[in-house]
Amino acid sequence: MGIYGQDWASYQSSTPNTSGLSFAFVKVTEGLSYINPRWVTQRDHAKANGLVWGAYHYPHMGNSAQAEADYFIAQVNWRPGDVVILDWEGYDSANSGVPKSTQRAYKDAWLRYVKSRLPHNPVGMYANLDYWWNVDQDGFYADFLWIATAGRAAGNPGIQAPWMFHQYGESNGLDLDYCHLASTSQLRDWALSFQHSPEETDMPQWITGRVDPGAQPTVVLLPHGSAWATYNRRLHLGMDQLTATPATGSVRVALHDGTAWHGVQAVQLAADAGPVDVDITSNDVKLSLQTDTAGVAFAIETW
Repeated sequence: MGIYGQDWASYQSSTPNTSGLSFAFVKVTEGLSYINPRWVTQRDHAKANGLVWGAYHYPHMGNSAQAEADYFIAQVNWRPGDVVILDWEGYDSANSGVPKSTQRAYKDAWLRYVKSRLPHNPVGMYANLDYWWNVDQDGFYADFLWIATAGRAAGNPGIQAPWMFHQYGESNGLDLDYCHLASTSQLRDWALSFQHSPEETDMPQWITGRVDPGAQPTVVLLPHGSAWATYNRRLHLGMDQLTATPATGSVRVALHDGTAWHGVQAVQLAADAGPVDVDITSNDVKLSLQTDTAGVAFAIETW
């Protein structure tokens, strides 16, 4: 006895019916330029209805696996328990001319690189029987295998390899999926089991300070490297109550990954509204903060 789910793309509604479902996997990107315009709404709908949520990328395997992985990863504000998937198939015009050896190499490179970037989320692979039997050569699928068949009962995909999910059919334009775990809570526990568990001595590290108004930005150097690429990196921005009337302001935030500035945004603050958080990736080595408003303070949490 297992649990059921679906996988969604732009062909599906932004808010599909979730009755009887435990999980939903949503297409986010394809290649280096396509983004599913409905993925955010589909994700939020799935999570609001208590489903375990996952995101998948459809590759163009003539491209760099790392470049496509970076493109995919950058779209999502990843959270504990989010499932990460490579949709490894290639019958379309972007992939059909790519040698099978290149497709195999892409698969392994994408999975290994994404796992290095998202070590505390489950990272796995979708494949159909043709790709699993005829294109794959090493059986590598990172943390889990999602196998697709046609004409086989849910939970009986017909392979010997350990699998976690089975796409067993289609109904009314929706792909139907099965997981062999017994309940949604078991699936959620599995997805969360990849998270870092800090020991008692593994305490959060903090960098704090203020942002002086003016044209010269405040630049903060960030700890980085493998010792810091673990659980949490976040910038907290807030304002002090300096006047009788709560002040408001804006802070221009930019992150630098050692090669280029990215993530440039204007963060709106209000003294009576509490801090605003900005995520920092494990690759970022410094950030720039600029404001014209007095009373702006920052704190960077990382462990």
